[in-house]
Amino acid sequence: MPSKETLFAVSLFPYLGFLWFMTRSGQVPRLALIGFYMTLVFVAVTIPAGIYAKVVYSQDLANVDWLHGGAEVFLTLSNILVVLGFRQAVLEKRQAPRSQ
Repeated sequence: MPSKETLFAVSLFPYLGFLWFMTRSGQVPRLALIGFYMTLVFVAVTIPAGIYAKVVYSQDLANVDWLHGGAEVFLTLSNILVVLGFRQAVLEKRQAPRSQ
């Protein structure tokens, strides 16, 4: 069975494909798309934080609260941007005049 690190690395490729299609479609609200890209920032922050936790504290990232919380801030920000982006799109759609 593959390790969790291998699965994590492999999962990046489908996500990059998802981002590519979402960007090319031109139908995703800009703020939501920024939120989806922010997930990559979360990953980019989490990897070195996990290495630091392992080297300095001999612990998994989840066991070093201040590092784990700091990394999770980026995931929270990403989620907020996605929600706000789609919320804005829904509100704009509701306000648009209905075509008959």
